[in-house]
Amino acid sequence: MSFEFPGGPAPARRAHVGVVGSGDLEVLMTPAAGAARVRVRTSVDGFDEVWRVVLGRFFARHPVAAVFELNDAGATPGVVALRLRQAVEEGRS
Repeated sequence: MSFEFPGGPAPARRAHVGVVGSGDLEVLMTPAAGAARVRVRTSVDGFDEVWRVVLGRFFARHPVAAVFELNDAGATPGVVALRLRQAVEEGRS
């Protein structure tokens, strides 16, 4: 799945948080210009709309211009938001 959201300031550097493991999520973030572009790889089918809503809420609160690669292993929406916030914070520090 691929999504795009309005961006804000780009982070200063790349970030890698989380792992691909049961109930977790790996996030790879690379600074970019203009927008937040997100690619989600998951083995769980039928949750496209849930991903769209969770990511939309996150980027409405935390606009950032970056490319995100999300490798999902059944993460809950709370874990998704946590890992994204960790990646953004790590990229800005």
